Amino acid sequence: MVIHTQVIVLKSFPYGDTSLIARCFSKDYGKISFIVKGARSKKSPKSSQFQPISYLDIIYRDKPNQELKLINKADFRESWPGILQDLRSITLSMAILEMTEKTLSEYDPHPELFNKLVVVLREFNKKNIDTNILFWFYECTLLTHLGFRPSLDQRQFPGIVLPDLNNGPNSVFILKKLLEQNIHNIPAELITSQDRKIISNYLWILMQYHFDGLEGIKSMAVVRKILSDA
Repeated sequence: MVIHTQVIVLKSFPYGDTSLIARCFSKDYGKISFIVKGARSKKSPKSSQFQPISYLDIIYRDKPNQELKLINKADFRESWPGILQDLRSITLSMAILEMTEKTLSEYDPHPELFNKLVVVLREFNKKNIDTNILFWFYECTLLTHLGFRPSLDQRQFPGIVLPDLNNGPNSVFILKKLLEQNIHNIPAELITSQDRKIISNYLWILMQYHFDGLEGIKSMAVVRKILSDA
């Protein structure tokens, strides 16, 4: 069966002498692994297409019991050069892709989560919204769509105690807005240094509690420092 869908490339790595394996989040079919033949040859446009953060329209052949799907055609749907030109944006965006790759199951579609990821990456590219808000928004969205929507009144889970959001001047307000899927009406000036630390710790503890393997994200130490700094 030939399938046409949108994907965001989450991760890619070499395979053989000239090919790549690309792990992608597809809008219609969830996380899928593709083999991209010839992508590492110098003249192939596929080398740039199948790098993390690429947003593509692809056509591929889906064969039952075939672990690696074969790409027939790929075209850029949008490009986001603004992300690549800013160290803070690229660091946070790459961490978002890693979190997505580690939390999604193969062939488990989440089209609304896919749409929200596109919105977040577009906003990183535009630079009109505070990067902390975008990162926290995606963490809230990921938790919600995968069945772990935070309850701000619950601080204790077996084995953990979450930070007290009331210790941040605006932490409860900010998280309520994020959980309402509202990223446009949170003035950046409301985010104090204390709010940054509390919200970042609160969401990251929840993420690690609900999803295995996130401690393997090597960039997260840098990301948490970025999120805590003014």
